[in-house]
Amino acid sequence: MLQKLTIRNVALIERAELDFCRGFNVLSGETGAGKSVILDCIDFVLGAKAEKTMIRTGAEDCFVRAEFTMTDSVAEALGELDLEAEDMLILTRKLSLSGKGTLKINGNTVTATMLKRITSRLVDVHGQSEHFFLLKESNQLRLLDKIAGEPLLPIKEELKELLFERKETLAELQKIGTDESERNRRLDILRFQIDEIKRAELKEGEEEELTAFRTRYANLEKLLSGLSSAREFLLADGGGIDAMNGARRSVASLYKYGAEYGKLAERLETAVAEAEDIASSVETLIGETDVDEREAERVEARYDEIRALKKKYGGNIKEILRFLESAESERELLEDSDERFQTLQTRLNHLENKIYSVCVRLTDARKTAAESFTRRVEEELKTLNIASARFQTEFGEYAREDASKATSDGLGGVKFLFSANAGEPLKELGKIISGGEMSRFMLAIKAQLTDTDAIGTYIFDEIDAGIGGKTANVVAEKLCKISRRAQVISVSHLARIAAYADREFFIEKHEEDGKTYTEIKLLDEEGRLREISRLIGSETGESARKYASELLQEAEKYKSSLK
Repeated sequence: MLQKLTIRNVALIERAELDFCRGFNVLSGETGAGKSVILDCIDFVLGAKAEKTMIRTGAEDCFVRAEFTMTDSVAEALGELDLEAEDMLILTRKLSLSGKGTLKINGNTVTATMLKRITSRLVDVHGQSEHFFLLKESNQLRLLDKIAGEPLLPIKEELKELLFERKETLAELQKIGTDESERNRRLDILRFQIDEIKRAELKEGEEEELTAFRTRYANLEKLLSGLSSAREFLLADGGGIDAMNGARRSVASLYKYGAEYGKLAERLETAVAEAEDIASSVETLIGETDVDEREAERVEARYDEIRALKKKYGGNIKEILRFLESAESERELLEDSDERFQTLQTRLNHLENKIYSVCVRLTDARKTAAESFTRRVEEELKTLNIASARFQTEFGEYAREDASKATSDGLGGVKFLFSANAGEPLKELGKIISGGEMSRFMLAIKAQLTDTDAIGTYIFDEIDAGIGGKTANVVAEKLCKISRRAQVISVSHLARIAAYADREFFIEKHEEDGKTYTEIKLLDEEGRLREISRLIGSETGESARKYASELLQEAEKYKSSLK
């Protein structure tokens, strides 16, 4: 539910705040005052395409903030976007004259695509020229499946499993291929690759050892020079070890003068032993560093061999060995391909027979649901003064040969068709010309939807266009009835519809210092009486005021009957 809308610098609105109620909200006012601008602001913050022309003249940018109550569906969508669900859902959008803009969900910057994944679960907007939800055939199918309910679930689950099996079977067939000569060419390539890798007798960790050897060999002269110098310093006459032994002997004779001298001698003895061990290690390393040229050539050739294999089969030895394993599996599959190919083809044919059968069951279940649904909508339309209304669901034709095209939604698809007048053909919803008829059709649909639709807010832009009298009364009652299950926000020019509102906002223009401003007022009881009188035709006339009072009383009586 939309709780609060804040608008800044949009069209003629400098600043406005609207606090909507849970039930039926009506926006009324003179033509051109800015009622539809408010709905445009809602569209804007929900992610609709925006033009810089919507920014108020003289302002640098415009801004809209919408606060919604959190629902389980929206919380789930937030989780899919790695956003945390809070007590409220706060959407903000800003657009500057430079064309730059920001979109935020609870303070987190998001893209328009991310935003629409959330807002598609919040609001269904219906206007004279845009019907964001039901004009899409995919949404018509989704709606019909909601209406069909539980009986469809096991059928769709069975279809999903069959499609998964088919996908796996096709993937295996793809590996085998359907052309024998192509399979033989592929086998030749695999055998060559397998033999080439196996001949190399690769071992994990070998490349690192070769790299270390090459590094040592490239710096052989430096290594030998450093080690030789170290040996000279340690072992030469008068060198490090001789000096340390002399120090040990000098201190050893002092032990009788105190225990600390004996301990010092022991430390020097340990140091001499460590130095002698170091000298031995230096000698060993000198011997190991003296590399045979032939060994260096072997290492270099082996390194080049591995590098060539890496270019073909992977970035390191581990990846090359994984490639080998995969190639051997594919070779085994292809070597037994003729028999396996026939087995897979048989399985694929069997799966597609079952897929077709399940799709037929799915279509039959949808047709059963559609028959009842379209009949109820037609009855609603008759109460809305479209006595000759016809509404049908057209199901696309398909045959067994189409099973390969099946999706998780089945085959054929659905299309809603409508005709408002006797003798006129049924047409797709998007091709219906009359805005008033389309408005009433959408209202009839929504009257059947509120129990199955998770959307919490319905918005109607002048749904009362082109109607009056008894039809206006029926429309008012239906909007009121829908608002008891979902929030309704409607722009209206009819007194009868405004009378049924739970909360009414009055939109008017005024001039100040040579500038035009749109002001939005939440009407109190007296304000509503005056506005409904104006909609009747006389803001100050006593008869209009009396009739307005009667309409309000009649509306309250009807609303009480719904509780």
